[in-house]
Amino acid sequence: MPKTFILGHIQPDTDSVVAALGLEYLYQQKKCFEYLDPQAVTAGPLNGETKYLFERFGVTPPAQITAQDIGPDDQVVLVDHNEASQRLPNLDETQIVDIIDHHKVHLNLASPIYMTFKTWGSSTTIVFYLMQQSQVQPDKPLASLMLSAILSDTLGFKSPTCTNRDRDQAQELAKLAGIDDIEALTLDIFKAKSNVAGLSADQLATNDYKVLEMNHQKVFINQVETVEQTKLLEERQSELIAALEKVRQDMKLDLVVMAVTDILQVNTKLLLPSDLEATVAVKAFGGQVQNHVLDIGPKLSRKKEIVPALEKALQK
Repeated sequence: MPKTFILGHIQPDTDSVVAALGLEYLYQQKKCFEYLDPQAVTAGPLNGETKYLFERFGVTPPAQITAQDIGPDDQVVLVDHNEASQRLPNLDETQIVDIIDHHKVHLNLASPIYMTFKTWGSSTTIVFYLMQQSQVQPDKPLASLMLSAILSDTLGFKSPTCTNRDRDQAQELAKLAGIDDIEALTLDIFKAKSNVAGLSADQLATNDYKVLEMNHQKVFINQVETVEQTKLLEERQSELIAALEKVRQDMKLDLVVMAVTDILQVNTKLLLPSDLEATVAVKAFGGQVQNHVLDIGPKLSRKKEIVPALEKALQK
């Protein structure tokens, strides 16, 4: 029987994995969506934060697949992404039937499909909205994960991408999950998110990246959210720069940037391997690069604060 794979982006984060699981639950409860055998899956291994949350709430995480696992009669629903560079490698785009996302639209599909795009801070917020529209209520473990996904993607409501809708949905999910202390859960998520001690330089350099087309250039922006910003940038700088240069070669990139975000102090510093990145970053944010590092101040969101500034700088 044909399947419907519900799939987040490469380098999956908590929001993309949990949103896919929420959609699987919704499609199973409401046959009106007409998606046969819906299955949440991932396009890559889970990060430490996501593993921690699935273990904490006793939920089996979705399986990882490749394009070869998708049969010719299967369908694909994309969640938390839409552009080709973020999709499962070698995915046949003619099999995409629906997209649920909160990012900028980068689409040029041959056929019309269903789409739900919202300007909210988390794709899981959109999934819960769709559940509410269909009078579907997540069970306690799923509600716990959905609350956690919203907190993770909005950085505990601190991100400029966060909206009142995200805050309201989080409160509703907290009631369903029986979680009274959202702040305590947020702190636990931050601890899991920032635990990068066991990661190699190569893993850190590709921890949570996007490859974007900007003025005909391929720009790689990796973001590491941590509470040890200074330690990373001072003690591991040389190996991180080497890892970024390797990424540049392997992926044939024009620009490579690593944003190291202190999620408690609300500050981001950019690690810039070469003068090329340094020139563009100073155009985008001002300031002065010191030893490959540019402090861009209280910025948290790659999507809303870092990417637009770099795009504008590259157009000058």
